[in-house]
Amino acid sequence: MDSADGFMHVFTVFTATYNRAHVLHRVYDSLRAQTFRDFEWLVVDDGSTDGTRALVEGWQDEADFPIRYLHQENQGKHVAYNHAVAEARGRLFLTLDSDDACVPHALERFNQYWNAIPIHDRPQFSAVTVLCADQKGRVVGKRFPNQIVDSDSLDCRYRLKVRGEQWGFQRTDVMRKFPFPIPDRRVSHVPEHIVWMRIAREYKTRFINDPLRIYFTDTSSITRPDSLRSTAYAVMLGHQARLNEHLDYFFLSPEEFLRSAAYYIRLSLLARRTSSEIMSSLRTRSARLLCLVAWLPGFTLYTIDLIRGALKKSARSGRQQA
Repeated sequence: MDSADGFMHVFTVFTATYNRAHVLHRVYDSLRAQTFRDFEWLVVDDGSTDGTRALVEGWQDEADFPIRYLHQENQGKHVAYNHAVAEARGRLFLTLDSDDACVPHALERFNQYWNAIPIHDRPQFSAVTVLCADQKGRVVGKRFPNQIVDSDSLDCRYRLKVRGEQWGFQRTDVMRKFPFPIPDRRVSHVPEHIVWMRIAREYKTRFINDPLRIYFTDTSSITRPDSLRSTAYAVMLGHQARLNEHLDYFFLSPEEFLRSAAYYIRLSLLARRTSSEIMSSLRTRSARLLCLVAWLPGFTLYTIDLIRGALKKSARSGRQQA
C-alpha cells in the first residue's frame, strides 16, 4: 500500500546493466542477504543481449523481495537513471552497480544514519554517503576527516579534498528535480558528478566513515570507455560542467581547475568540436580565460593522443599482415 507521500518502500535499489549477466549475481546475492527488508530492486536493462532478462525473471520467481525489470534500447546509464527515478517506489534511491556488492547490513545502516538526522533538519538533506572497500576489505579512496561530516559534495571535493570511490543514496523526490541531462548528440554516458554537484547547491549530505559497498577491482563498469576517442564528448561534458558551474571554488583547488580546462580542450578536440564551439559553450569570461591559459597544454595532450592512436593503428595493421 502506498504511504502518504506516495512511496511503497524505504529504498529503491537501482541497477543499470548492459551485458553483465556474469556478474549481476553479486547484486542479487547482496540483496538476498540484507538484514533490512523494506526495499525493492529495480533493474534497468540497457539493451543487453546476453540473457539478462531470463536471469532476472528467474530471480523474480524465487526472491522474497520485489524485483522489477525494465528494458530500454541501448542509450546509456544516464537515460537508465532517469527511467528508474521516474519508476521508483522507494523514498530513498540507492544505486548499486551491476558488478558490485554490499555488506549484509548496508540498508540497515543507511536507514539508521538517515533517521539519526533530526527530523526538523532532514528537509535540508538529500543524501547519506559512505565509503567503499575492495574485495579484501581495504578502503578505496580517502576517508572523511571525521566519523560524521555534514556538508555537501562540492565542499567535500574542493574544500575537504576527499576523493575516490564513495557510495550513497539520494532522496527520490530530489532526484526527480535533478534529472540527468540528455545531450543533443548520442553519448555513452553523462558523468554522474554533474547531477550530484547540482544537488549540492541546494541540499546537504551526511558523510560517514563506514565502508558498506564492496568495490570489485577486477571488472569495468558498463559505461567505461573502450577508447578515449569513443567517449571524448561524454567525458568532456563533465569538465565543461566543472568550468561552468564550480569556478567559485577555484581558489580552493586551482590546480584541479587548470587541469580540467586542459582536459576540456583535449577532449573537445578529440570530439571534433571547433574552436568556436569550445569557447561558446563556456558561460563566463573567467571560464573562457582559464581555457585560453590551458589551450597549449590541452592541445599538446590532444596531439599525443593522435600520435598514440596512429601508433596503435599501425601496430594492429602490422599484426594483421603478419
